[in-house]
Amino acid sequence: MTDKTDRPAAAAAAGFSRRAVGSMALALAGLAAMPSRPFAKAAADPASSGNLGPARPFSWDRLVARAQASARHAFVARPVSPHASPTFDDQARLTYGPAQSLPGHVRLFPTRRETAPFAVGINVVAQGKARTLIDIKGLFGGSTPVEPAGFRVMYGDNHADWLAFLGASYFRTAGERDQYGLSARGVAVDTGLVPGTEEFPEFTEFWIEDLGGEPGRQHVIIHALLEGPSLTGAYAFDTRQVEAGVVQDIKVSLFLRKDIKRLGLAPMTSMFCFDEGTSIDRHDWRPEVHDSDGLAILMASGERIWRPLENPSEPRTNTFRADSLKAFGLLQRDQVFDHYQDDLNFYDRRPSLWVEPQGDWGPGAVALYAFPTISETVDNTAAFWLSDRPARAGERRDLAYRLTWTSKDPSANANARCVQHFSGPGGVPGADAIPGATRYVFDFEGDVLAGLDRNSGLAPQFDLPAKAVLTRAYGPIAGRRNQWRVTIDVKTQGLEQRDFRVFLQRGGSALSETVIISVKP
Repeated sequence: MTDKTDRPAAAAAAGFSRRAVGSMALALAGLAAMPSRPFAKAAADPASSGNLGPARPFSWDRLVARAQASARHAFVARPVSPHASPTFDDQARLTYGPAQSLPGHVRLFPTRRETAPFAVGINVVAQGKARTLIDIKGLFGGSTPVEPAGFRVMYGDNHADWLAFLGASYFRTAGERDQYGLSARGVAVDTGLVPGTEEFPEFTEFWIEDLGGEPGRQHVIIHALLEGPSLTGAYAFDTRQVEAGVVQDIKVSLFLRKDIKRLGLAPMTSMFCFDEGTSIDRHDWRPEVHDSDGLAILMASGERIWRPLENPSEPRTNTFRADSLKAFGLLQRDQVFDHYQDDLNFYDRRPSLWVEPQGDWGPGAVALYAFPTISETVDNTAAFWLSDRPARAGERRDLAYRLTWTSKDPSANANARCVQHFSGPGGVPGADAIPGATRYVFDFEGDVLAGLDRNSGLAPQFDLPAKAVLTRAYGPIAGRRNQWRVTIDVKTQGLEQRDFRVFLQRGGSALSETVIISVKP
């Protein structure tokens, strides 16, 4: 596929190639563990009617008990659906052609051989009762035999979808500007370790409850069962459209079949190819291409961290100590169309995703994993929480958190933010470059900088050795409201640090977030 719009009207068709690496790994490994034929068995039930079977009791406790019981048994892989569509065109026709919706404005995604080969169970919930989807007649249009691989929730007028679950444990929303971007995941297992060893557990069955709401204020609760070789899980997603985007209150119960080296919680995945400050041969006329431009972390101490994303030359994992974490997320701060000039993919409209733990998650760290890419159709960045507590076979883990999908900056507070950063050869532009040095430029913006000048006692702080700092300059940017620029030449040759920190300080108090940047040779 070459036309990747990621617009809601073309929903997850855009996400298929983006998730191709994970989905093809699923196809090869056969990761799943639920009956792959949810229709045939129930269709003969005389109490069923229409597309749905008879009503049966359903609750969170029942789902948790089912996940717990499944974890006591060895994982059993599912076969690929025999009705998986062979081509992208077939999938697009079945997904976006004329078709009926399930209650709650739900449209189904069909299985596809290359990217979403496994059928999932679909249930509709009302008043504590669940009815299983047993017949897909009319739900994909025509009479083509097909099974669902996931679903999407449509706006009240059905003009487009705003929430989608498709493939492994991936899900995403269109935020407040009707534009899909990064994805969340139910769990991450051994992400960023030895290549080829990452597991992709799958949501294998869903229970969907429509709670109605005003136009643009829909409310839906989704429960899901997760299965994988190393664990099972019960999930509840209380999902609401709000003025600032979409909010999901999530609770999770995980049951481990095996020890897990790296158990990533509240994970998300995104794409960063390049931005205006990336010094690579882009072979592209657009100034920037990315779904997210930085990782933000709110520490228990109140310190705010900003780590700009990069397209690394080799796979890299960074961990940021964050005991009793307050929040973290992958953000798309730059939302100016002129900075992207993309009138097809509209990267300027992509939402940010903010995770807020409910309760104290204890000691641990936020991990950021990235690998190199030359394609905007490949998600090359992941962020997740890592607990210090080892993940051992037989244990249960319960957690709760809130996801906010928004175009506003959820990390912003009264202090200044880093809104641009650049790097290049050390020294004054136009003069000979300083050998073995790199120039870094940081632009900070915020009302806290209003009225401050070079005599106001504000200065940047770095955690670099004094001998590595060759020159530095800082001050207000002429003609720019409440913006300061910090420029520093760093002797990077022989510098052992891989990263360094910079923030603005005045009178012993921080006036900005802390930016953590990679040292470039």
